This record gives sequence, structure tokens and C-alpha cells, in this order.
Amino acid sequence: MSVIQVERKVLAKNDIIANQNRETFTNNKNFTINLVSSPGSGKTSLVEKTIQHCNGKFKIAVIEGDVQTDLDAQRIDKLNVPVAQIVTNGGCHLEANLVKDAMNDLNVEDIDLVIIENVGNLVCPAGYDLGEDMKVVFVSVTEGDDKPLKYPAMFRNAAACVINKIDLVPYLNCSVEELKKNALSINPQLKIFLTSCITNEGIDEWCNWLRSNLKK
Repeated sequence: MSVIQVERKVLAKNDIIANQNRETFTNNKNFTINLVSSPGSGKTSLVEKTIQHCNGKFKIAVIEGDVQTDLDAQRIDKLNVPVAQIVTNGGCHLEANLVKDAMNDLNVEDIDLVIIENVGNLVCPAGYDLGEDMKVVFVSVTEGDDKPLKYPAMFRNAAACVINKIDLVPYLNCSVEELKKNALSINPQLKIFLTSCITNEGIDEWCNWLRSNLKK
């Protein structure tokens, strides 16, 4: 059996479970995002800022994916929102069955926004549907402005792109405009946000957009 045939079988099985997850999210009117990025871009910091800014305005739950440790889930737990940790033990991405299991630890019936923070990786997660409403690709200016060109599948499959750590631009050889241009050259429909979790720049716009997509 060829590698391609095996991969198709794996993805087909994943898609069946992803559709089950999607049905659950839809029935409970959860707006669900799959937050994807390379390691160290600041995903967890953005999740923290989102909770701090929006908690009380609408209800948030978080599913944390990590190769090892529950350190990120510990950070989120301090903010008093429901959080479930998935440790992949070396796996480079989340799969729909792992998300389905994590949902058992969350009362999604009472949740407006579900944030799935995927494992830090811009390759493997691009091909895996978790049942989310949309993927949000997350990059930082510290990674350079050519990331979309190097990892086009992730940007092509995303509905929004967050460009983070913009407070560091004066100290880097990175052009935000070039980064935006490269991202839009891959996917002209991308909704783009510029954020800094240090200065809070762009957090209002990001949270307002999330709120505009809620289903309840």
C-alpha cells in the first residue's frame, strides 16, 4: 500500500470525527477557532489577553495542545475559564479524536467561544480538520516576513491571520507590510490583525471580531 493511500485513510477517518465535533459545536452554538502557529509566536499570550479582555462579555473555553507538559493549560486555568489539556507525547499536531476526548472535560453547552490552541507547527495542522469553524494562523514579526511563502498551505486554509509582537518591529529586519502582502498573495480573503500582547495594540479589534462571529 502506498504512503498516499495510507494518508488518505488517516485523513478520511479524521474527517468523520471532525464532522461529529462540528455537529456538537453547531448544536451548542459554539464559535470554534483552531489557532495554529510555529512555536514561540505568542499564541498562549494572545489567548490570555483574549480571556482577560472578553471574559464577562461572553463565555470562553480553551483546549490546549502541547507535545509535552501542561504548562500552557496551567496559565489558562489561572484565568478561571474551562480548559482541557491535550498532551500529544511527541505528535506534531492535534487530531479530531483528541479534540473529541477533550470536549468531554468541558461543558460546551454553556460556552460561546471555544479556542483550540494547536501544537506549535505550521505544517501538519494545515491538513487536519478538527471540527472548527475556522483556522486562524498566527505569526510573529520575529519569524520574518516570508513565513506565508514558506508555509502556504496553512495560510491558504486559514480564514484569519494574526501578526503578533508588532512592538518589536523597530528592532527587527521585518516588514509588516511585506508580511501582509505575502499572506494575501496566498489567500486574498484573509482577515488580518496586527497585535502586541505587551502594549495591547490590536487586542480590541481582535476581540471585537471574535464577538461578531458568536452564534448566541
